[in-house]
Amino acid sequence: MRKRSTITKVLIVIMFAALAAGCVTAPKPTEQNIQVPTVTLTSVELPYYTGWWYFSNKVQPTKGSAGDYGAPLGLAFIFDIENPNPYPVRMEDLKFTVAFEGFDLNTVSAPETQWIPAGKTNQLRVTAMFDARASLLSLLVTGGFKLKEQGISPWDALEKWWTAAAAFTLPIDVKEGSAIFKADGMVKVTAFTGTFP
Repeated sequence: MRKRSTITKVLIVIMFAALAAGCVTAPKPTEQNIQVPTVTLTSVELPYYTGWWYFSNKVQPTKGSAGDYGAPLGLAFIFDIENPNPYPVRMEDLKFTVAFEGFDLNTVSAPETQWIPAGKTNQLRVTAMFDARASLLSLLVTGGFKLKEQGISPWDALEKWWTAAAAFTLPIDVKEGSAIFKADGMVKVTAFTGTFP
């Protein structure tokens, strides 16, 4: 009987300790205690690649209509999102520009909402699809003069980047990155950059 009484007392103490721990609440977010979360590029993966190729609308396709088409290149960017706060924060939007050798090729957005628990780090994968034709047009518009100044052919640059990106022998830059975080009505924006490898 005494044994049962001791076990009951221990269980009651454990229950009260659990209740007391549950009553401890995290501090409320304020302008004075909120810290801006960090976004770090940790890796880039190659989920889709078919080599380098391009054909113009002069080439008759086996099926369908002719057009200007180029090789697709799929890259997945993996980020660590660290919340240094003692309360959860919500990330609502993440955007960044991808560049090769200083030439911007694509702006990527991940508008999905996710919560980052207090003091924890989430991982986010953002997949971006590049197309040789769209990249050529973007390159000519945003970097045409720079290419000309450096004596670089846009075709040579794209072929080099497509080939090197598949082997990860050329740094892939993430720039002008921003992520929006919210906590109890407050909004903070994190700026980030990164290079891989």
